[in-house]
Amino acid sequence: MPIVRVKEIRDMSSDDRQKRLGELQTELVRLRTMIKAGGAVENPARVRELRKAIARILTVEAEPAPLKKEEKKTPKEAPKKKAKKKAGETKA
Repeated sequence: MPIVRVKEIRDMSSDDRQKRLGELQTELVRLRTMIKAGGAVENPARVRELRKAIARILTVEAEPAPLKKEEKKTPKEAPKKKAKKKAGETKA
């Protein structure tokens, strides 16, 4: 089960995300230190969950803000295609 879901992350304010990110990074460092020291980790899969949660938060933080209706860009006109010559046609 994920630590934090994307929907929950998007509902958080930017400050809350940064606070949660700090907490998760601190826990990850603590777990990695325990592993390197040779200690027994209660749940080794927790490291992977923490890494994924950190990546989710960073991804949502990096997303651009959604555009409002009046700010949306108008689609550019598609370039006109050149007519292909059929075999046997020549310039007159």
